[in-house]
Amino acid sequence: MKKGINIWSFDGDKSIAECITLAKRAGFDGIELSLNGTGELSLEVTEKEIDEVKARLQDAELEIAGLASGLYWDYSMTSEDLAQRNKAIDVCKKQLEVASQLGVDSILVIPGAVGVDFIPDKEVVDYEIAYERAKEAISSLVPFAQSAGVAIGIENVWNKMFLSPLELRSFIDDIGSEYVGSYFDVGNVVHSGYPEQWIKILGHRIKKVHFKDYRREAGGLHGFVDLLAGDVDYPAVVKALEAIDYSGYVTAEMIPPYKHYSEQIIFNTSSSMDIILGRTNH
Repeated sequence: MKKGINIWSFDGDKSIAECITLAKRAGFDGIELSLNGTGELSLEVTEKEIDEVKARLQDAELEIAGLASGLYWDYSMTSEDLAQRNKAIDVCKKQLEVASQLGVDSILVIPGAVGVDFIPDKEVVDYEIAYERAKEAISSLVPFAQSAGVAIGIENVWNKMFLSPLELRSFIDDIGSEYVGSYFDVGNVVHSGYPEQWIKILGHRIKKVHFKDYRREAGGLHGFVDLLAGDVDYPAVVKALEAIDYSGYVTAEMIPPYKHYSEQIIFNTSSSMDIILGRTNH
């Protein structure tokens, strides 16, 4: 397995170039970038700008581990508002396009929400309707994913959808395309389940993996902690990933960064991942 770090783990003021340099210094194999509304890698990003990012990665001898986007919290494929649903689909098309140019094989996608507790006044959508809208939206994106040669990885997040691995497995299988799978986030299921069980059930459908850790007794967003400081059974997680022959990126998504000496979280995370992945005898 390859060791990656998500760009959201860095101080928000840092440029992509600075994050690339820091990720390389900390010993990561790759960095996962994010498509944003504004900034260096925005919805208006040009081919030339993407090539510049690619060149920076090559110069640093760092791979691109994936392409995420936080825009799905703003635009939902399951919204009651048709314009918002269409905007979310357009975001995914752009993400597929950018990923293809960067050489990313799978992107992180959140296909809507039933409800989101941590976003004030976020609309609540009937579960069954949300499920059907998500299926319709992702199905419509399959030809674009196929054309780009990039898979859509559906992330399990706190959106009150896909509350069990059995449900997510059925959703993926119903769509029935090798270009749709799971972007499995280890830490996001700890409050309600066991990541090693999710891995076994989702199996070959897993396209990419996020590493986080979570302390159940803390609850809510405060439960997210440094790797190895929470309740994720990382020996069991690695064993489960090995059992399904997963050999892609495991990418740490450390939110939020430290308040002081924010760079240190990058180095601490790298060291913890070396232990988790058996890269050190320490």
